[in-house]
Amino acid sequence: MKKSLYTPVWLLALASILTFSSCESNDGVIFSTQDDLKLGAQVSAQVDSTYRAKGQLLERNSTNANTQKAYASLDRIVNRVLNSGQVKYKEEFPWTIKIINDPNTLNAFATPGGYIYVYTGLIKFLNDEDHFAGVLAHEIAHADKRHSVKQLQRQYGISILLSVALGNNAGTLQEIAGQLAGTLAGLKFSRDAETEADNTSVVYLGGTNYYACDGAAGFFVKMTQQEQAGNPPEFLSTHPNPDNRIENIEQQAEQKGCKTTTAPDTDFAELKRSLNL
Repeated sequence: MKKSLYTPVWLLALASILTFSSCESNDGVIFSTQDDLKLGAQVSAQVDSTYRAKGQLLERNSTNANTQKAYASLDRIVNRVLNSGQVKYKEEFPWTIKIINDPNTLNAFATPGGYIYVYTGLIKFLNDEDHFAGVLAHEIAHADKRHSVKQLQRQYGISILLSVALGNNAGTLQEIAGQLAGTLAGLKFSRDAETEADNTSVVYLGGTNYYACDGAAGFFVKMTQQEQAGNPPEFLSTHPNPDNRIENIEQQAEQKGCKTTTAPDTDFAELKRSLNL
């Protein structure tokens, strides 16, 4: 039987997308940034719904005066990082940060498209605004470097993500969003992705000309102390090897010659006061 020389349309589409994804401008992923936004919005909506049902989501549009003050302080910290001039998708992504009121969870995470979540347990744990800014810069880097989407490529494979990238399977997008919403806080990135997020946090903080660019190192130092005390935080289960990372971040800061003197803790202290932490 003679084989057909006809090339299926879906294969041509796949080839075109894979060719495009090899371009540096698309960060080596199948998803476009618009797909990041579409996926991130759905994931964020499901994360919000989950924690709202538990009474743990602090709503950004709350009429509570303390909640409003908390978000005002938090936004000032985040905006210094976003306005560092180093965030690639600063204009493309919404960069919305929300607080989950769970004082027993020491964690933060990012969705595709720039939705960031931080637990009150992390805010309570830290005392230094530079360290907290380092954590936020690290999570912003995960979104800005599109690590979540790269992880999805490995987890779900090309065929499923292709249908999402082409926008012809809303059900698949909804399914992935639902699954990801339930696992984001525990999503484990590759060693390379974590190192890139650490290194990028130095670049972001250095660009602020305000925070110590090695702020994330101070955060990991305190994490290590907590672990040595016999109470390892949840964050270390998804962000391992703090000792090596402390050394790497400090080396990056030294090589770049960026500011390492600490900034005032004014906004972070106000954030903690507003949350009664």
